[in-house]
Amino acid sequence: MPITDIFVRRPVLSLVVSALILVIGVRAMFALPILQYPEMQNGVVTVTTTYAGADSDIIAGFITSPLENVIAQANGIDYMTSSSQTGVSSITVNLRLNYNTGDALTEISTKVSSVLNQLPNGTQQPILALKTGSTIDAMYIAFSSTVLAENEVTDYVARVVQPKLQAVAGVQVAEILGGKNFAMRAWLDPDKLASLGLTATDVATALETNDYIAGVGTTKGRLIQVKLSAATNLHSVEEFRELIIKNVDGAVVRLKDVADVTLGSDDYDSRTSFDGKSAVYIGIQVAPSANLLNVVAGVREMLPTIFADLPTGLSGTVLYDATDFVNTSIHEVVSSLFEAALIVTLVVFVFLGSWRSVFIPIVAIPLSLIGSFALMLAFGFSINLLTLLALVLAIGLVVDDAIIVVEGVNRHMEQGLKPVDAAIAAARELAGPIIAMTAVLIAVYVPVGFQGGLTGSLFTEFAFTLVAAVMVSAVIALTLSPMSCAYLLAPYDPSARTVEARMVRTIDGAMKAVTRVYRAALSASLHVLPLTVLFGALVLSSIYWLYSNSTSQLAPPEDEGVILTMMTAAPNATLEQREFYVQQIYDILDKRPETDLVFQIDMPGQVIGGWVLKPWDERSVSALALAPLIQQEFNKIAGVRVAAFQLPPLPGSSGLPIQFVLKSNDTYERLYEASQNFLAEAMKSGKFIFLDSDMKIDQPHAAIHFDRDKVSALGLNMSDVGAAMATMLGGNYANYFDLGGKSYKVIPQVRQQHRLNTDQLLNYYIKASDGTSVPLSTIAWIETKTVPQSLNHFQQLNSSTIAGIAMPGVSDGEALAELEAIAARSLPSGYSYDFAGSSRQLEQESNGFVTTFALALVIIFLVLSALFNSFRDPLVILVSVPMSLAGALVFIWLGIGGATINIYTQVGLVTLMGLVSKHGILMVEVANTLRKQGLAKREAVIEAATIRLRPILMTTAAMVLGVTPLIIATGAGANSRYNMGLVIASGLSIGTLFTLFVVPAFYLLLSHRDETAPATAATSASA
Repeated sequence: MPITDIFVRRPVLSLVVSALILVIGVRAMFALPILQYPEMQNGVVTVTTTYAGADSDIIAGFITSPLENVIAQANGIDYMTSSSQTGVSSITVNLRLNYNTGDALTEISTKVSSVLNQLPNGTQQPILALKTGSTIDAMYIAFSSTVLAENEVTDYVARVVQPKLQAVAGVQVAEILGGKNFAMRAWLDPDKLASLGLTATDVATALETNDYIAGVGTTKGRLIQVKLSAATNLHSVEEFRELIIKNVDGAVVRLKDVADVTLGSDDYDSRTSFDGKSAVYIGIQVAPSANLLNVVAGVREMLPTIFADLPTGLSGTVLYDATDFVNTSIHEVVSSLFEAALIVTLVVFVFLGSWRSVFIPIVAIPLSLIGSFALMLAFGFSINLLTLLALVLAIGLVVDDAIIVVEGVNRHMEQGLKPVDAAIAAARELAGPIIAMTAVLIAVYVPVGFQGGLTGSLFTEFAFTLVAAVMVSAVIALTLSPMSCAYLLAPYDPSARTVEARMVRTIDGAMKAVTRVYRAALSASLHVLPLTVLFGALVLSSIYWLYSNSTSQLAPPEDEGVILTMMTAAPNATLEQREFYVQQIYDILDKRPETDLVFQIDMPGQVIGGWVLKPWDERSVSALALAPLIQQEFNKIAGVRVAAFQLPPLPGSSGLPIQFVLKSNDTYERLYEASQNFLAEAMKSGKFIFLDSDMKIDQPHAAIHFDRDKVSALGLNMSDVGAAMATMLGGNYANYFDLGGKSYKVIPQVRQQHRLNTDQLLNYYIKASDGTSVPLSTIAWIETKTVPQSLNHFQQLNSSTIAGIAMPGVSDGEALAELEAIAARSLPSGYSYDFAGSSRQLEQESNGFVTTFALALVIIFLVLSALFNSFRDPLVILVSVPMSLAGALVFIWLGIGGATINIYTQVGLVTLMGLVSKHGILMVEVANTLRKQGLAKREAVIEAATIRLRPILMTTAAMVLGVTPLIIATGAGANSRYNMGLVIASGLSIGTLFTLFVVPAFYLLLSHRDETAPATAATSASA
């Protein structure tokens, strides 16, 4: 007895199997974690080393290069960049996707420690930080006050708020931005120092030796011991002012005599603000392995208590929350899920007309979807945007098998069989095709699931979620659906007068008319077999051309509710000058009706801002449309370069969307010349709305040169002179002092009014060996020149990164192709190029799907060959694949709705291979059976196509209309859903139309001539 008979004859067994699927699936659904994307690690390790006052050449040669050399020996590195600026070396190590971030951080830390003894004296300990590769933090919280000073706000945030947020599970760093930490500032007066025969070095030495933190120890008697402490350090402004710098013959010089001592801040060069008001931010960085939604939810849970405890006059505000977009996107996909289920229900009803017939396939939808959760949990998957998208697509897939069963049972009942006998006969007949179709769909997604790189990491769960849903659907179709047909369906009564009966007659009449027209058209097309085959060949040959000439990008940009701004001012611009331009940016954004709030982070060298838009349902203009409009406004601001751009659509990259790296061992001067020529050529192409290079030789620089003979004659050495200059100008801290149980920096430095320009430096005094003070002009002179703002490396080579934004209508793929073409014809010998950020992801992923397509096609062919025991039948079935691919690619080539070749459309194209193959399976299986019963090849294929027309049209309509919610989607995450939905709807519609004529033609051409050939495996299974 075939196994399908058991479930028809034992209905309780069928119900129990379905109930188990339901119960286990519901339990698994509530156990699955909820994420934005499948879990992956995008680690970035930064190594920041400070050497106060050192110019970029010294930083690059003595700090950055030795560190890069050893860091490059660590495992797991994708690429490494560095920037050497005045006083700071910054090395960024981008790890390979899903490489263990903990192992990488440990190994890099070990490498860095091995060369610490090679770094110059006075270099601070390198600071290593691990974070995700993102442009901005996951969340920004602002604290502002009109009562408290900025250093008081910072101190409260650092003491009270930061520790609480840092303790939230999954928070990598709760970083303070724009903070003004308390610092004991000793503002030196060079004239007073000179008049008293002192130098800045004397002050620094006094601070180091007289503000001393001592660990004295304990006394130790036979029975009693006493812990000791020594008051060798200073605590208050008054104590510092009274600090003795010099005591000669009873004359005491105190710090207050040569400096203005105040409790100030350690930073006067940066500012953070929102809506034009100064504030201190806390940025929440999520650990690479943590769940973004859980982490931000934990922070949100703590904020009401934090805000309630704030002192009078201090207020807190959430400026930006990345999970707003994620949660809204998930809600939109869930809505699409229910909409698709409703649409598929209506489609099935329209084709069948009977509520009994509709009920059976509709029950399969929730059972299959819920049952797939159990397999998702077993595989270690999560509920995320991509697995939810897979479930939306699965609705059209899982209903197919049940539709085929219902149609088969109805057909047998029309032939006179009773419902139970009809169900048994249909189940036996369709077991083979259902297994074959399930196997094909699994075969399609296996290569996607095992693809490497970003695409594999993102779509493995997508692929196997669909596999899980299809597997459960097959079980339902072979157990519950036949049993339900046996006991729910009633024989067709032509004389019945009920509404249901009239609808069934009307629909049957319409389908019979469509079938007659199709049969006639098919017969006519088979009379011109060479023409049909030629048409199929032309369609096949068009695929490569359509694919290669379509616009390509990594992923469609999404409206994430925020547009970022990046401003680059003149290299010698002070905070006051930058704030002048920052205000202009704010004024432009503030007047827009879409504005919710604006936050800005003003740091030396670069200003990052965020334009947070109103919720999606409260504005009519998308971020995609706003970005180029605002960019045009920014281009009118004279004196600075400002870029408006969106966050990358996929995890693992940061910065502007276009990042093209020129690299060479050539000098920076020649590299600069080459990069400027390259930049000019690129802008001439008209494909970029914004483009800039990080290689700029425009930094005014004053080099102090010394007459070493005169320095020696004064009994000095270069370390004495250099130390004195560094103390007066460098702003480095001398040591720490205690305030309220926390340590803060003590910073001696010349007040701003004594270092307004380079000429003032020559009036500084230094002390000769005999104690006399001589002006610096006695032994030094100043040479003014222009130097690079920073010395940048990419993979340890000198580099210039061309970063920018493509013109509206120009994809990132087109933009990069243009840059590559310019590089090929214009770069000097010895120069090469590379990619960073999103551009690197695009280059790495661009060719991966070609292999996936080929592998999926081979696997499908082999599976079908095994199932049909033939190498010819699979070729006939797979003829339908290029039909659907060409249909979808036409829409992509035309750019309908902004469609492009991206990872979503590529996965959609792979999905089409399995969907359209099901049509061929249905036709070939029936044709083989009919030929075995004695029909000629031509009559058999025409009859098979006619018999299978209705289920093919039903399943196609269900799938095509089922993805309609994806095509008409708006709001958060709509673009990616649209791209996938368009590919499936257009490809399946056109592919089905072509398949209905081309597959029978190729069956006549390729199928075995012997009409008594052995039965296929599929037919055997149903016997």
